[in-house]
Amino acid sequence: MKIKVLHIVAGDISGGAGRGAYWLHLGLLSSDIESKMLVQNFSGQNSKIKSVTKNYQSILLNSLNLFLDRLPVNLYFNRDKFIFSTGISGLDIRKYEEYQWADIIHLHWINNGMINVKLLKKMDKPIVWTMRDMWPMTGGCHYSMDCRGYENRCGNCPILKSGSEHDLSRYVLKRKKKYYSQNLHFVAISSWLRDCAENSYLLDCFDVEIIPNGVDTKVFHPIKKKVARDKLGVPVDKKIVLVGAASITDKYKGFGKFKDSIAYLNDKYLFLFFGKVDIEYLRELNIDYQSLGFLKDNISLRLAYSAADVFVAPSIQEAFGKTIIESMSCSTPVVAFDATGPRDIIDHKNTGYLAEPFEPEDLARGIDWVLEDPERCHQLSYQSKIKVENEFSVSVVAEKYIQLYKKIIYNYSTK
Repeated sequence: MKIKVLHIVAGDISGGAGRGAYWLHLGLLSSDIESKMLVQNFSGQNSKIKSVTKNYQSILLNSLNLFLDRLPVNLYFNRDKFIFSTGISGLDIRKYEEYQWADIIHLHWINNGMINVKLLKKMDKPIVWTMRDMWPMTGGCHYSMDCRGYENRCGNCPILKSGSEHDLSRYVLKRKKKYYSQNLHFVAISSWLRDCAENSYLLDCFDVEIIPNGVDTKVFHPIKKKVARDKLGVPVDKKIVLVGAASITDKYKGFGKFKDSIAYLNDKYLFLFFGKVDIEYLRELNIDYQSLGFLKDNISLRLAYSAADVFVAPSIQEAFGKTIIESMSCSTPVVAFDATGPRDIIDHKNTGYLAEPFEPEDLARGIDWVLEDPERCHQLSYQSKIKVENEFSVSVVAEKYIQLYKKIIYNYSTK
């Protein structure tokens, strides 16, 4: 009998978590596993992917759930404007026929009013939850930065600026503690995230597997540099440093550290940016740059990675580093800090450079080291692609999940 897996994803399949879930879905299908997705937003035609916002009524319900999820956060008027999710509202996915069909429910990013945490206790199927960030273990934040409140009981949240131990973050954490059931099986996408989970108040009693994100190497593979640069309209005679993310100015993405590293860099480089970034801010940097804007489609991303000589991912906290494996799959080496998720991906001076956390000067030193020797850069490019094919391709990652599913189903059936 084939295993039937239903993936639950908030948002759509173009974001980081959505892309990770979608590629796993494709990898499972290719491995003869029955897989479907239930997402908030999907406008395409695919019998395996169902949107929960297909008509006016469902769109209205989704909007209401999102409003209710954010309402208590908005009462903290002096809070930092970082994403903070409560999990106090959401859909009852048990009402969907896909839920009844599935053997395994696989949660990914479930915020924005997608899943009410209370529902987890009521679900009568084994649940795999891939942690795409820190939210499953915190009182609401998605990255804790310097705060370690999640290791205790949260409270006095620095994001909310509450000034009280008994604030929303503690309420959210206590609520999760109440509704997390033994049906839950957590997966961390990096060893750093697992370490955080094992030290957390919420998850220290759960076994946490490590399975990395995967990338479709048939989609992300190299394009000849001249072709990629011609398509993007960037010079063919420059060394190109690529920087990008969905929103590269998010605090945890470390763009400030990258900006500080520019003072130490060779002024002959062209800096190529993609993602949500303020053009006026780039102009103030006094560098030779081009901005590609927000790239949603795989072809544009593949062109950007292939056009570059090096990709820089200066994140302060990163659960994994999806853009890193996408770049490496396109044979472009990566420079990042030797911390959190990227540490699992990059082999120092073999597929890129891991800089001293969080030193802008060493980040610059790494960029120069990759680019100063053409033969070295060529070797790094080759080894980057091989590393992804061996460790992060969707087929490799899907097989790890299949083994986990089989173990969970066997244990569940023998209870």
